[in-house]
Amino acid sequence: MAVTELWLGEFDHEMAQTRRILERVPEDKLDWRPHPKSMTLGRLATHIVEVPGLAGAVAALPALDITNFDFNRVASSRQDLLDTFDRSSTEARGALAALKDESLGHEWSVTMNGRTILKQPRAVAFRGFAMNHLVHHRAQLTVYLRLLDVPVPGLYGPSADER
Repeated sequence: MAVTELWLGEFDHEMAQTRRILERVPEDKLDWRPHPKSMTLGRLATHIVEVPGLAGAVAALPALDITNFDFNRVASSRQDLLDTFDRSSTEARGALAALKDESLGHEWSVTMNGRTILKQPRAVAFRGFAMNHLVHHRAQLTVYLRLLDVPVPGLYGPSADER
C-alpha cells in the first residue's frame, strides 16, 4: 500500500475531529483571547480552517509563496468557518489522493517576499507544516473552549465532558 494511501485515512480522521471542534466555536466570543499575546478565538479558528489548504499546497505544489497571505483574516461566523474548512479540506484531500509516493522525497519550500523560510522534503512538510500544525492549533482551540466553559468533545478518547 502506498504511503499516501495510508495518509488518507489519517487525514480523514483528523479532519473529522477538527470539524467537531469547530462546530463548538461560540460565535459571540470570536473577539475573546485568553491572554493579550494570544490570538483571538476567531483568528485561531480561522487559521485552523486555513491549514488544510497548506496540506493541499504541500501535496500539489513544488513551493508555496505566502507573500500575499492575509495573516489577520477572521471568519465572520461559525458557518463561515465550517464552509471554509469543508472546502479547504475537500480540496486538500483531492491533492493528497493524487500525490505519488515517488514525489515524497522532493524538496518543498515556503517563500515570503522572495526569501525561503522553510525548505524540506515534501513528506516532512506534509507531516510537520500541515498535519502537526493543524493538530497543534486544534489543541489550542480546545483549551480556549475549556476556558469559555464550552464542552470539549473527545478527540482520541473521551474528554472530561463525555465521561
